[in-house]
Amino acid sequence: MLSPRDHPRRVELNDEVHARPPEALSVPTRLSYLALLCNAAQSDQAWSMVCDLARRFDMPPPPPGAVHYSADFGAFRLKWERHTEFARYQFIVSGTGDDPFAQPAILAAPADWIAALPGETLVAAHVALLRAVDVPDDFEAISARYFGGNILVGASIGGSAATALTDFHIHADGFSRIVVLDRTMTSRQAGRMVQRLLEIDTYRMMALLALPVVRDLAPLLTRGEQELAQITGALVSADANDEALLLERLTRLGAEIDSRETANHYRFSAAGAYYELVQRRIADLREHRIEGMQRFQEFTERRLAPAMNTLRAVASRQRSLSERLARAVQLLATRVDVTRERQNQKVLESMNRRAKLQIRLQQTVEGLSVAAVTYYVVGLVGYAAKGAKALGLDVNPDVAIAVSIPLVAALTAYGVHRIRRLVTRGAD
Repeated sequence: MLSPRDHPRRVELNDEVHARPPEALSVPTRLSYLALLCNAAQSDQAWSMVCDLARRFDMPPPPPGAVHYSADFGAFRLKWERHTEFARYQFIVSGTGDDPFAQPAILAAPADWIAALPGETLVAAHVALLRAVDVPDDFEAISARYFGGNILVGASIGGSAATALTDFHIHADGFSRIVVLDRTMTSRQAGRMVQRLLEIDTYRMMALLALPVVRDLAPLLTRGEQELAQITGALVSADANDEALLLERLTRLGAEIDSRETANHYRFSAAGAYYELVQRRIADLREHRIEGMQRFQEFTERRLAPAMNTLRAVASRQRSLSERLARAVQLLATRVDVTRERQNQKVLESMNRRAKLQIRLQQTVEGLSVAAVTYYVVGLVGYAAKGAKALGLDVNPDVAIAVSIPLVAALTAYGVHRIRRLVTRGAD
């Protein structure tokens, strides 16, 4: 059938719904699970190691850029998945023997390969998928046999198709334990249920990664709030000389808080997303209560919800402090601007006074200049009159000098005035 040209990412987007499919699990089965925190380089290294393992068993490796891989290596099956912050591995072996936790599935994988896996272990769990008819219906006995007598958390899951039990403890071998008692599950349903149980533990731990950050951040916020209170209190009585120092303190404190907020933003946002995933996976279990036992939702919410509430409270407190700092900086900056404007106004007033003094001095100089010019010009007139008298002309030098004084003074004053007007007009 003909159709318009495909979007370049149509296949990729369509196949996203099929990414990381759960493994089909038959009963009985042992499963070992690892979730390792990885950075980008370690994530690429994990892909390389999965390729090496596949070649070691003459199996096709995952393609470049793959985010999940599943293969049967004979003695065990491997399911590998790559996520944004972690990589997870499932080692699956059919059968359980007398004690599924005495010979866990991970022992079937090469020990040197396991030891070289990149990243840091955040979750490690052994899962025993058993037939319900093969296990006595006695939870105290199950706890004593598989969980060291610890208090169990569990429920009937999948619409009563199975029972899931755990103690949420890390045992002596470094692994937690989960027992799933199958009643009527299909292999695909069993795979989905086990994957959800493991994801609950994984996303719970990923969400809690923000808790140490919150604990480290709380004292910094307390100190920042106290310092902000001191600075804003000092603003009430501060004068112009104190404003620069207060602004420097506010700027430094604001930079420190903003730096921490930027550094913690992703961790806090990720914690909220992981917490939502935990709640969704628990809902997908379709739990029914076992009398006298906490369900997964009850146990998880009782421990995880307070941590998430604390995280939200500290994040809100951090945002509030940052906003109050911004307002204080803006207020103080406004005060500094007003102070600067006042100083500028005083400078302008001083310049205006100087200009008036200069004008007065200039007028005084102009008056002296008129007198000086008049004196010299009148002197020249006197010399001319005396010369004329010596030539026999009927000229009285004294009278000529007396008559010329007002005339020369007037002409000189007019000339100076004209020159000043021409200079002023050119400046404008």
